[in-house]
Amino acid sequence: MKKSVLTRYRVMAYVTAVMLLVLCTCMIFKYGFDTGEDATLVVSQIHGVLYIVYLVFAFDLGSKAKWSFGKLAWVLISGTIPTAAFFVERKISRELEGSFVDGTPAVAKA
Repeated sequence: MKKSVLTRYRVMAYVTAVMLLVLCTCMIFKYGFDTGEDATLVVSQIHGVLYIVYLVFAFDLGSKAKWSFGKLAWVLISGTIPTAAFFVERKISRELEGSFVDGTPAVAKA
């Protein structure tokens, strides 16, 4: 597996987690203080699109790493739980750290 597969997943995990925290903040302002209804709509739609991209990248990583269904489901669902994606991403990164194929061509031995 190439390192770029993990890098794509890591970037989207962070972006999705940050956007989910922003969305939670917007929801607090919308329902707690009756302000920011338009911002909540925009942030929720952006988070939705980014979460779909996260799902694609996480599924790609899981299929290449040959994860079980339970592990894949946990990684996919972690994008919907505030702050969970930060912890799951860190665990996955440590776990897959040594399983990369070097991008340089192999030298033929005579």
